[in-house]
Amino acid sequence: MQQKALRRSASALAVALAIGGSFQIGRMAVPEAQAAPAGVAPAVAAPTITLPDFQSIAARLGPAVVNISVEGTVKTRAHAPIAQLPPNAPFSEFFKRFGPGLQVPGGERTVRGQGSGFIVSEDGVILTNAHVVDNATTVTVRLTDRREYTAKVVGIDKPTDVAVLKIDAEDLPTIPLGSPESARVGDWVLAIGSPFGFENSVTAGIVSAKSRSLPDEGYVPFIQTDVAINPGNSGGPLINLAGEVVGINSQIYSRSGGYQGLSFAIPIDVAANIKDQLLADGTVTRGRMGVGIQDMNQALAESFGLERARGALVTQVESGSPADQAGLRSGDVILALDGEPVERSAELPPRVASMAPGTPARLTVWRDGDEKTLDVTVGKLESKVAAGAADDEADQGRLGLALRPLTADERRQADAGEGLLVLDVAGPASRAGIRPGDVLLALNGRAVSTVEDLRKLLDGAGKHVALLVQRNDARIFVPVELG
Repeated sequence: MQQKALRRSASALAVALAIGGSFQIGRMAVPEAQAAPAGVAPAVAAPTITLPDFQSIAARLGPAVVNISVEGTVKTRAHAPIAQLPPNAPFSEFFKRFGPGLQVPGGERTVRGQGSGFIVSEDGVILTNAHVVDNATTVTVRLTDRREYTAKVVGIDKPTDVAVLKIDAEDLPTIPLGSPESARVGDWVLAIGSPFGFENSVTAGIVSAKSRSLPDEGYVPFIQTDVAINPGNSGGPLINLAGEVVGINSQIYSRSGGYQGLSFAIPIDVAANIKDQLLADGTVTRGRMGVGIQDMNQALAESFGLERARGALVTQVESGSPADQAGLRSGDVILALDGEPVERSAELPPRVASMAPGTPARLTVWRDGDEKTLDVTVGKLESKVAAGAADDEADQGRLGLALRPLTADERRQADAGEGLLVLDVAGPASRAGIRPGDVLLALNGRAVSTVEDLRKLLDGAGKHVALLVQRNDARIFVPVELG
């Protein structure tokens, strides 16, 4: 069968040459045949087939792609699979996305990892994935010319898996940012990164789909590709044939932990928006409407009188939310936002999240067999930690504590007055001996009763702080060296 296919290919090439066409591979072309003799009708030229010039793109942009090495500590129980590490343990996201099932000994151990990134400004601003550097104590950036820098983590945004780093350098090579909208399904794209530590490796493929929604990733309309992405590629650029970044390679779907043909990239416009907010304010704000939604199917469409399945079906409206104030109801079907159609429910959260709080918006909804227009003012999405909606989170990058205010019962039991309950510990606080269940009372002698109090005190703190904590019936000062 293979020999027949090869023979057919050879025959096709012979025919192309015989009729005077040009068969081109990359930059090599077979010359056209001589002109037909007099009296013989000229043959119709065969179409030219040209493959993308990946070589020049890789040579031009490769120097702007960096290798990122990280180091941190993690607490594990004896022989626990890495896939079962606590969700906010250092590198837990890295191992969840790449390579579950490895066994580790119990206790605290140093964990090292690698990823990729790319330079977006000549003065050393670098984009990568949040899960590459989250809770790392040391981040080292290595350029293709073997220069190494210790990077500062400007900020991370876990919901989009985007992180911004900064190195102290000038006149660095950069990669221009493109538009994900220009990337079409079937277009060629290539990735540059450090799979398994093999720096500046180049792989290529096509865009398989756009606006993919993945479980637990509601704020990113992923670009799906068949580009070979493996551990170490995380944070590297997805590049179009114009030599522009259209996405950040972030995830793979795999049963083995390695590449199996499904790769997902964060659209660069989403990442650029996060970058600008982190550089300007150090935080990320998102819009919210306060609705629960689900996808439509044909049966639901018929039930609501729609001609086809489209839109986002509203399942609940939070009391007092922007959607509630705009008059949105459970059972409404959101068909468009500011005139742009909403075909699937997964399209709505990232679009609303990208809007600044206070922005006026217009919803087109289907209600009682007719279209209606509702005006809504976008609210602000408040951050929550995984422990629950009532919990809040301190500066995990510097201190490494997840905290919440004490309830009235907890205050009485602890006889602590005001304070913050330690929910989880990582990084500097973990190394200093702070434990879950401790009550944080003060930082450098200043009382703290809210997470915001703690953030303000940390903003003005130096490299060392003293935490006053209550543990059982005892109060102790714990010195902490900040990351």
